[in-house]
Amino acid sequence: MDDTANKRKAALMIGRFLEEHRGGDTKVLDLAGRSSWTDYFVITTVQSNAHLQGLIRQLYEFLGENGIELRRRQRQLEETGWVILDCNEVVIHLMDAERRAFYDLENLWFQAKSLSYSSKSS
Repeated sequence: MDDTANKRKAALMIGRFLEEHRGGDTKVLDLAGRSSWTDYFVITTVQSNAHLQGLIRQLYEFLGENGIELRRRQRQLEETGWVILDCNEVVIHLMDAERRAFYDLENLWFQAKSLSYSSKSS
């Protein structure tokens, strides 16, 4: 992911992947120019710990197949209902509904533009 278009494409692909794998209310936020450490957040709600663990396994495979590099495998927050996958320019947040409502990342980053990733809207 070298240029802006590739970063954006990767974030949108991840959003679409999460939607297709039953991630709830998936959002892709464009943080370019608003954050010094990443350009995109992809946020989704998981249904259970089993869904979270399965989604992580599938994401590792998807990211590898699409040449999207993970900076670190994951930050171990599974017990808390929140896992962060750092792909440099794209940070993926997998959260249970309770954590998602409490931390409200979309409101915290309210100036970020929400991008449409759905194949239904393309």
